[in-house]
Amino acid sequence: MKTANVLVLTLVLLYIDVSTEWPTHTVCKEDNLEIYYKSCADPKQDFAFTVDRCSDITTHTFNIRAAMVLRHNIKELYLKVNLIINGKTVLTYSDPLCEPGHSKLIFCGMKKGEHLYYEGPITLGIEEIPQGDYTISAVLTNEDHATVACADFTVKNYLDY
Repeated sequence: MKTANVLVLTLVLLYIDVSTEWPTHTVCKEDNLEIYYKSCADPKQDFAFTVDRCSDITTHTFNIRAAMVLRHNIKELYLKVNLIINGKTVLTYSDPLCEPGHSKLIFCGMKKGEHLYYEGPITLGIEEIPQGDYTISAVLTNEDHATVACADFTVKNYLDY
């Protein structure tokens, strides 16, 4: 019996170690708008992300909560976002978030191992969320070009504006 327990435990540990993907998390699901995300960078690095209400996303500014343990320093931090429709990138946006002498975020300068937590408003700068099914890929990289965080957001919007 002990041999069977050890075998089962070994198989479970091997399965966990071999896993290269994080599960898909639900950001929100209300009426005609669904948003999901999956961490895409490091199989050992997942993060938490929530919004207060799905319907708030269609407004100019809404509240989020995000948390993670940093696996890389973020003296400098750069954002790159791609809008992907039917497997093709149709729009790319990039923005420096932390640069020497110019930091847009309060967590610029945090070190590997520190706990990053943000709760508060963000503004997307768009008037409405495009209708349809698509993916938004967001990647945060540091000064060493290491991926600090990465997520693929799946958006299903059937709202009729």
